[in-house]
Amino acid sequence: MTYCGFLINQQKLNWFTSIIVAAAGAIIGITISYFIGGKLGVTFFKRYGHYVHLGPDKLDKTSAWFNKYGNKLLVIAYFIPGVRHITGYFSGITKITYKKFAINAYIGAFLWTATFISLGKVLGNNWEKYHSMITRYLVIGGLIVSLFIVLIYLFKKFKQQIIESTIEMLENAFKTFNSFGKVKVLVAGAAFAFLGFFALVIGVIQDFLAHEFGQFDIIVTFLIKAIFSDNWRYAMDLFEDITSLKVLIPLTICIIIFILRREIDKFIEIKFTLLTILGGEILQTLLSFIFRRVGPSGQSLMETNKYTFPSNEAFMAVAAYGFLCFIILRHTKKNWLRTASAALTITICFLAGLSTVFYQFQYPSDVYAGYVFGGVWLTLNIVLLEIYRMMHKMEK
Repeated sequence: MTYCGFLINQQKLNWFTSIIVAAAGAIIGITISYFIGGKLGVTFFKRYGHYVHLGPDKLDKTSAWFNKYGNKLLVIAYFIPGVRHITGYFSGITKITYKKFAINAYIGAFLWTATFISLGKVLGNNWEKYHSMITRYLVIGGLIVSLFIVLIYLFKKFKQQIIESTIEMLENAFKTFNSFGKVKVLVAGAAFAFLGFFALVIGVIQDFLAHEFGQFDIIVTFLIKAIFSDNWRYAMDLFEDITSLKVLIPLTICIIIFILRREIDKFIEIKFTLLTILGGEILQTLLSFIFRRVGPSGQSLMETNKYTFPSNEAFMAVAAYGFLCFIILRHTKKNWLRTASAALTITICFLAGLSTVFYQFQYPSDVYAGYVFGGVWLTLNIVLLEIYRMMHKMEK
């Protein structure tokens, strides 16, 4: 399909028609496999399934799970080699309704074909050079999304057991560390959570020191140049200064005003607001001087700091706007406001990092590192804020 996109780039095929035809082919194929699985699969597995540990009882349980959660996997299953070839059969075998199957499988077919055909169209003459590397990243992304869905399912299925185990573990921890006091136990728990997030940073540092970002930077920079033309300059200019001091200072003031309108723990939240934003600026500056990586243009957006790893724009977008989003999510009960704030925060973080790569001030890996470091800083402050809030209540 990427080669089909290459032919579209050469004006030998039509983009819209190619997607329709390719999606129709995928839909016909998976629909046939669905009916084959429905007609032949159930009888076969009920008779012989016990030989492969998939007897009638287990088949019924698997069918119930697939009807509830598995149909969502159909949307992304196309992106996973090997998996897309069996989802149609398994959907029929597990007796998922045709309506659920068709909605998710057909949407997935259009997304799959449109993605790779458009990718080939964007790559053009560079198709042969880049398509294999990009495909590998897409496969990895599909696997990660699938794993995430499975983890959500496991959490929902074993939610009660997980909660009970967690409570039991905490009770044992309190008994074990009773001599140290409950406060120290909470601080130790916060430190443990921080180490978990910090593990993500270790991978970034290892890749940086091993110079593993070269291929990633080349591919992402090329795609951004191909996808975002000069028509995007106005939007990029708009988000170029979204994390500058002239924007962050009013943002900090707005967060403080919002907190002051609340009557619960407002001074604690104000302290952590200042720590997250002002401390984030200091931390990012220190990190950039530690790694000392000069951007592709020889300087970053801030002329006073030519080092770009991790990206200041990505780091502060996550830290500042992420903390504002957390405050809104914690204190508002309006679902539409929660959804809007989360969506707006994601958009701001994405465009703040994208603008620096668009103007070639920073490498894509600088932005990626900024997101990771910023996420660690944000979550650390959120965890510590909640623990400090709990300690304050215990003191009262």
